[in-house]
Amino acid sequence: MKTIVLLGISFSVLLGGTYPSLLYHGNCSTCHFETKSVSAPSIKLVRKHYMNAFPNRDKFVKYMSEWVYSPKKETSLMQGAIEKYELMPHLAYDKKTLEEIAGFIYDMKF
Repeated sequence: MKTIVLLGISFSVLLGGTYPSLLYHGNCSTCHFETKSVSAPSIKLVRKHYMNAFPNRDKFVKYMSEWVYSPKKETSLMQGAIEKYELMPHLAYDKKTLEEIAGFIYDMKF
């Protein structure tokens, strides 16, 4: 049992150590690579658009998490990305989880 706990702690430290980091890297980075746009815009590009519109962390987190919870073309900050990659699909995450991820994205250092 002690070995399993130590392995779990070691694994989480290697991947960034925080719950929001694990959420982002385990889910979002599948499509949103850090700096390269492939099947979706890079998270660096997404973050830039959201930071320009919402420099305040609370507003950034609120808008991003609400948009990802219910993505709509009309409320997107990235119309060009929708034309290039299509609208982001609806994901089955609760708002609290999306707020954790959005806060992590706001705080990301590249």
